[in-house]
Amino acid sequence: MGDRYKATGSQSEFQPDSDEQVLRNRLGITDPDEINDIELDLLGQLYETIFSAEFPNRRLTVSDLQFWHHQWLGNVYSWAGEIRTVNVSKEDFSFAAATQVPRLLGQFQETCLDLYTPANELADETLAEAMAVTHVELILIHPFREGNGRLARLLSDVMAVQAGRGLLDYSEWDRHKEQYFAAIRLGVSREYGAMEELFLKALNN
Repeated sequence: MGDRYKATGSQSEFQPDSDEQVLRNRLGITDPDEINDIELDLLGQLYETIFSAEFPNRRLTVSDLQFWHHQWLGNVYSWAGEIRTVNVSKEDFSFAAATQVPRLLGQFQETCLDLYTPANELADETLAEAMAVTHVELILIHPFREGNGRLARLLSDVMAVQAGRGLLDYSEWDRHKEQYFAAIRLGVSREYGAMEELFLKALNN
């Protein structure tokens, strides 16, 4: 749990008796491994729900992301699906200030979701570019208190399936986390090439 976000603000509450390792949750869980396992299991259930007969082969919206987040974590956290109201950072990197998140999500809708979804009939290079820009910008906004990286991967998987591909293979990302974080940092300057390369690998592994 050492890589959990540091947060400031009135809603940055931890579960009592968790040594500030677990966010306050509906289940009263204090063990970080247990909460991680629950989140992973629930994410698998969300994938099964989304990649079904009701797959969203249409333009996606920020409301879709909020709905997915609530479906995923609504039984665990009271704030699931709600836009973040606390500032968060990871190591020495600060994500968008909480006060800016609603405005930035409006821009994200216009410049990413409206532009790149549905991602139908895109060649690998064009699809990788679309996913790279969308993924980086969503991560930099970090709209939710927890689960942003996994939700951003889910969004990329949805885009890949819209484009007629299967789910992405993120194993290289997990093996080379520093390379992934470096690609995110480059996105601050709107340099997406490194992330495009990572998506090409995820598409073709």
